[in-house]
Amino acid sequence: MALTKKTMVLFPPELHQRLTRLAAERRTSLGELVRSACEREYGTSSRDAKIAAVKKLAGLKLPVSSPARMKRESVPDARKLAP
Repeated sequence: MALTKKTMVLFPPELHQRLTRLAAERRTSLGELVRSACEREYGTSSRDAKIAAVKKLAGLKLPVSSPARMKRESVPDARKLAP
């Protein structure tokens, strides 16, 4: 990805310290850390990329059942929770 636009962002000192430390832990730059966070939060995935992701998910062979059965299996019976 070509980096061609520059933007200045001001952080409070505590946040800047935390982000700088996190970038160092991840062995990346502060700029890359901020870019990846922005991409995750405000991503620019194309329509085609989204459709491809849905098709990939739909193609997975996962053990699924009816919605009613999955709900029964995942939500505990309230009577079993109460003493």
